[in-house]
Amino acid sequence: MPDEIARRLVQDTMNENRSLSIRQAVKHKRSIALAGLAMALVGILPSCSGDRSPVQAGGPSITVGVTSVMKKSLGRQITLSSELVPFQEIDVYAKESGYVKKLMVDYGTHVRAGEVMAILEIPELEAQLTEDQAEIKNAANQVTRAQHELERYQAQYKALHLQYTRLNGVFESQPGIVAQQEVDDAQGKDLAASSQVDAGQAALEAAQSQLSVAKAKLAHDQSLFDYSRITAPFAGIVTERYANLGTLVQAGTGSSTQAIPIVKLSEDDLFRLVIPVPESYVRYIKVGDPVDVRVPSLNRTFPGKVARFSVDVQSNTRTMHTEVDVLNPQRVLLPGLYADADLHLDQKKNIESVPVQALSHQGDKTTVLVVNSAGALEERTVEVGIQTSSDVEIVSGLKEGEQVVVSDHSGLKSGEKVVAQTVAVPEYHESTAQ
Repeated sequence: MPDEIARRLVQDTMNENRSLSIRQAVKHKRSIALAGLAMALVGILPSCSGDRSPVQAGGPSITVGVTSVMKKSLGRQITLSSELVPFQEIDVYAKESGYVKKLMVDYGTHVRAGEVMAILEIPELEAQLTEDQAEIKNAANQVTRAQHELERYQAQYKALHLQYTRLNGVFESQPGIVAQQEVDDAQGKDLAASSQVDAGQAALEAAQSQLSVAKAKLAHDQSLFDYSRITAPFAGIVTERYANLGTLVQAGTGSSTQAIPIVKLSEDDLFRLVIPVPESYVRYIKVGDPVDVRVPSLNRTFPGKVARFSVDVQSNTRTMHTEVDVLNPQRVLLPGLYADADLHLDQKKNIESVPVQALSHQGDKTTVLVVNSAGALEERTVEVGIQTSSDVEIVSGLKEGEQVVVSDHSGLKSGEKVVAQTVAVPEYHESTAQ
């Protein structure tokens, strides 16, 4: 009995040892499997990264976004805002005082240059014109009378001068036949007749002068009376009406009178946009430069051009007075509308350029990363020129067609092998607004 018990104990011990060995072997195999899976994941993860390429024996593993150096036209512009005003706008006054007899225009009436807008009644000038015409008639009669007197004096002088000439000829050719006294009397009459002719000529000239004065006075008064017809000095539209029929308007020639205008006239086929150009952009402004005039309220853009500027910078605002002319043949624009003027500054055509993302700045030094023909990165120092919101001009350091890195430069080193992947770089059309 004791031997049987001992044999069973030995058998149970051997069974437990065998089970323990099996569990340890399974655990060891599981550890080996987990280690192999971890190593497999380490090899797979790099290929899942967005900026690395699949691992190849001896090949690059970094992918960079690149774009090519290309030629294009670059330009900058500045946007300035102001109000549209008529090219010409005036208050139309009367030259002479009078009553409004006729009024042919009202608010919104379009008129042509020289078109009559109102007629004044001026009785005093009408009476003055009648008097002037009478004076002219009287002066003309005086001229006629003086002319007839002159003709009579000339006839008398002709007869007396002929008589003296004959007597003097006989006296000199046949002495003793004609007395000296007769010759002297004939000579005196001849000289008196000559003086009458001169006096008659002077009287005629005086009468003619009086006639000229009367005509000039009539012309003067007629000119004043013509101002009773108020005409448009230029083509435009009536934007205000200050007078009505029968209104007594005062002459607008003196500052002491309480003169009121009849209407306000605005030119509506041509507008001007007065904009203050900042001092830093003055050097780019030239007469004749095209300008895009955008009117937000109309949702339209109109062509304009720089017509004139003051050629000086105001000390208080550091801006230059600049005017842009905008044609309005269809009468779409209205006075007072708010408009934005896009002034084109420096413009260059067919120049080598790269996106601004390709540049790196280190102090005064500007560099780019170039992917060379061997697929390696190369740091290149460049000189830049005009720069827009999207692109920058390359003056030197790059050639057309070379590939520059436009993705993130951090961690990239010159000489490193990379995989170049061409990417599209968005362009931004922005301007400098003032």
